[in-house]
This record gives sequence, structure tokens and C-alpha cells, in this order.
Amino acid sequence: MKTIQFNAYGGPEVLEFREDAQPTLKPGQVLIKNKAASINAIDWKVRAGFLQKFMPVTFPATIGGDFAGVVVEVNGNDTGFKVGDEVYGQAIILNGGSGTMAEFVAANGANTAKKPKSISFNEAGALPLAGVSAIQGLEEHIKLKKGQKILIHGGAGGIGHMAIQYAKSLGAYVATTASTKDVKFVKNLGADEVIDYKTQKFELILKDYDAVFDTVGGETLDKSYDVLKKGGILVSMGQVGDETLAKEHEVSAFGQMTVTDTAHLNHLTQLVESGIIKVHVDKMFPLIKAKEAFTYQETGHPQGKVVVTI
Repeated sequence: MKTIQFNAYGGPEVLEFREDAQPTLKPGQVLIKNKAASINAIDWKVRAGFLQKFMPVTFPATIGGDFAGVVVEVNGNDTGFKVGDEVYGQAIILNGGSGTMAEFVAANGANTAKKPKSISFNEAGALPLAGVSAIQGLEEHIKLKKGQKILIHGGAGGIGHMAIQYAKSLGAYVATTASTKDVKFVKNLGADEVIDYKTQKFELILKDYDAVFDTVGGETLDKSYDVLKKGGILVSMGQVGDETLAKEHEVSAFGQMTVTDTAHLNHLTQLVESGIIKVHVDKMFPLIKAKEAFTYQETGHPQGKVVVTI
């Protein structure tokens, strides 16, 4: 089968288009004839070696986590799926999957769900990690309620653009940070207030917010404490919050580890089917041009998601 692998840590240049054997299923896994994959920050961070101290990779490794395709084989009676099911989910090598930038994918049944019927495979392949991250952050960790004020950092990104939509559906007042070129895009998603981080300082403009959902990290995360009111909450996708700053400002802060299990994916499917969340695909690349897709993702600041078609 055709696949995109890396045999050493590094930038997009280490990615290779290769022919490899079809993955062997472990108990509880399903084999997917893949149609689409998408790029998430975790994918290039694994490739770059940022996580090698905690989660080393066995080379050669197939890159990618998100997938959407059709079940062609099932190992076990308890996966919940049958041959012919149209599915989507996460099969990154870190969760025991085979990697998803490949013609065939071995995925845990526990990290797979039926694909939303109302959207294409390319759109479904863009959804899993980013969509579940947005839902889990706002619903489970922040517990966002109608009338509350939330700042979403990186509103034009993969997670951010879905978080804006979901926060608005919950009845929140939504502020977001975005670059100059993305201001119109995030306003169209429903953002009530947009801070152009190229020309404005959000920490000097926004005050007394109930929550911050951060998809950027670093200095942006550190400055976010100034936005929150006492008792507020900060959830970051990039890193763990600073306990000292949290105590200083009398707020709660923690880093989120997204759980892409079947239950969360099914919930995402419901929100997509009801029109609450719509994924925006910025650009699509064929599998053979995956290297270019990663370069675009890491340098081009895409609106929404970058998809690799299989």
C-alpha cells in the first residue's frame, strides 16, 4: 500500500512516500480503506521529535492521526463495526493505531465512530481530533454556560474555528484572537469580538472573562490570566497552566489531553449533523504531496484544516 512515513525525527523533509505492507490488525481493531486524513499539531510534533523522551517512535513510522474511510475488516466481535461501515476517528501511532496517511489504516474500535452522513469523507477526515478537542474543552472542562464570556485563542485554526461555533451555540459571548487576514473569517463563524494580534494586545482590551480556551500556548497563555475574573478558568491545548499565576489571579488553569473515544466522536457527529459545527477545509493535497501539506500547515497559518486525500 502507499503511505507517508518518516525514518528519523525532523522537519517535513524527513517524510517519504513509500510502499509498505498493509497493517496487521490487533484484537479490537478495524481495518479502514482510507479516504482522507488531516494534519494536527500533534502530528508534526511527533515527527519533529518533541515527544520522544516520553513517547519514542519505532521507525519507520506512518504519520497522521485523523482518518475517514470504509471498514474492510474487523478483528473481534466487540468493535461495534462491520465491513462496509463508513467511519472516522483517530489512529495515531501513539494510541496504538497504524498512522493514517496511508491507503489502509488499522484503528482501535474504541477510537472510531460512524461518519456523519451529511458530510464528505474529506470533511470527516478533518474533524476528529480538532472537533473533539473543542467540545471537550468547552463542555467538560470549562462547562461553558449561556451568557458567559469566553476568549478563544487561535480562532481561525483547526480547533479554534470549531470552538467558536460551539461556544456561540451554547449562548456565550465569544471573543477571539486572529491575524489580520483572518478577521473576516472568524467574524463569519460568529465571533462577537475579534482581537487582531498583529496590531492589538488582547490583555489590555479584554477584562472580567469567565473563561479562556487557549490553542496557542507560550506567551499568549501567560498573558491570558489578566483577562479572567476571579474564579475564572483557563484551559490550554498547548501546555499546562502556571500554578503560580493561577493562584495570583485566583483562577483555575490546566492543560487538556483530548480523549478521542467513540462516545466523544458520536457526540461530535450529532453536532455536525445538526449543523452546529461545520468544519472548514482550507486546502487539500493528494497523498503524494503530503510533504507540501505539512509545510503549508506549519508555515501558512491555514484557516481551519488541511486535508490529505488518499
